[in-house]
Amino acid sequence: MEVNSLKSITYGELSFEEVCTKIKEYIKKDLEGIYVISIGTDSQSYGGATKMVSVITIVRKSKGGIFFYDIKSLKLIKDLRRKIFAETQYSLELAGRVMQFLEKNEVHAAMEVHVDIGESGETKSLIREIAGWVGALGYKCCIKPASYSSSGIADRLSKRGSIVG
Repeated sequence: MEVNSLKSITYGELSFEEVCTKIKEYIKKDLEGIYVISIGTDSQSYGGATKMVSVITIVRKSKGGIFFYDIKSLKLIKDLRRKIFAETQYSLELAGRVMQFLEKNEVHAAMEVHVDIGESGETKSLIREIAGWVGALGYKCCIKPASYSSSGIADRLSKRGSIVG
């Protein structure tokens, strides 16, 4: 899923390159700050489609943060395992693009991929497989309750009738 533009409550609609520039500017404001960039995706199925929401979050520890999001409507995904794998794949693709920008522009921040799975519930059996996949690609994998980008922000935006900004 190629993400060409994202939205922001603060900045409106931006190209992927503009989002990366905003991330760089945000980090350059306080070079002493500790930053974490997290990427997560969540989805909800309604009728004959699946609403997939991917989020890039930049947190300056103890000083707040900003986020950017993309919403896509996909062919209905009924199977939970397939849905979790699709969400993770979208997050990893986006993380790869963000990481390329950070490395090219010498921007330093921790990178995490947030997955909407946890020790409780139906997704428990997927933790080892998904965390192994994310870790093998060099990213820290966060699951519930630490996966705020996917299980918090993206989850809220994926709900029917969600209003942003």
